[in-house]
Amino acid sequence: MKSSLKNGNRARRTILVSLVGNVVLVFVKLITGILGSSFALVADAIESLGDVFSSFIIFLGLKVSDKPPDDDHPFGHGKVEPIISFIVVLFLIASAGFIAHQAIDNIQSPQKMPNPYTLFVLAGIVIYKELFYQFVRKKSRQTKSTSLKADAWHHRSDAITSLAAFIGIGLALLLGEGYEYLDDCAALVASVIIIVNAYFVFRPALGELLDEQNHDELIDQVRLLAEEVAGVIDTEKCYIRKFGMRYVVDIHVRVAADLTVAEGHTIGHDVQDTLRENFPQIQHVFTHVEPNNFYCL
Repeated sequence: MKSSLKNGNRARRTILVSLVGNVVLVFVKLITGILGSSFALVADAIESLGDVFSSFIIFLGLKVSDKPPDDDHPFGHGKVEPIISFIVVLFLIASAGFIAHQAIDNIQSPQKMPNPYTLFVLAGIVIYKELFYQFVRKKSRQTKSTSLKADAWHHRSDAITSLAAFIGIGLALLLGEGYEYLDDCAALVASVIIIVNAYFVFRPALGELLDEQNHDELIDQVRLLAEEVAGVIDTEKCYIRKFGMRYVVDIHVRVAADLTVAEGHTIGHDVQDTLRENFPQIQHVFTHVEPNNFYCL
C-alpha cells in the first residue's frame, strides 16, 4: 500500500510539472503565432490549451483514483483513471476538429507570409516537448499510470504538431509569395496527427476498463513466485486486472489432494502474502486452491 501511495504522489507531481510547462507554452505559441502571422502556431497554442485542461483533469482524477478502498468500493477507485483518459481523448478530438475547420477556412482566403523568427521558436518547442514526452513516459512506466501515459502522448502530439508547423512555415518562406497557404496546410496535418494520437490514448484505456488480459510479463512472474510457495504443486489459471496504478490477481493453485481444508487454506494465504510482499503494486490476491489431479472446468 505504501508503494501505491508513493506512486500516486509521484504521478501527481509529474502532472503538476506537465501542467506548468503547458501553461507557459500556450502563451509562447499564441503570442508568437499572432505576432508572426502563423495560424499553424496559433493552432499549436490551441492544442496546448487543451493539454492544460486535460492535465488539470488528470491531476484531479489521480487524486480520486488514489483513494483507498471503502465499503462501497472494495477494490478502490482505480477505474477512474481510464475514464479520465477518455475525457482526454475528447479534448484531443475537439481541438483537432477546431484546428482542421479553421485551417480549411484560411486556405480558401488570402493569408500573410509567416515571419522567419517563428521557425526558431518552433524548433525550441519541438525539443522541449519531446524531452517532456520522454520524462512523463518514464514516470508513467514507473507508476503504471494510464493517465500519465495519456499525458505523455499529449506531449508527443504537441511535438509533432510543432514539427508540422515548422515544416509548413519553412516551405512557405522557402518557396515565397503564393505559398502562404502551406502554413495552414501544416495546421491541417497537425489535426490529423492529433486524431491518431487520440487513438493511442483511447485503446489502452479501453482495454483497462474492460479488464483486457495484456499483463503477460506480470502473470509469468506471479505464477513462478506462487509455485515456489511451500505446498504449491503447480498453478492452473492466473488473471490480472488493473485498477489505476494497482493490480488485482486471481490465481488457481494446485496442492496435494489429501490435505485438510485448514492446510489448503493456509497455503492459499501463504501465496497471497508472498505475492503482495514481492509485488507492492498488487493490492488484492484471490487464491483458489485446487486438489492435484482434480479436473476443474
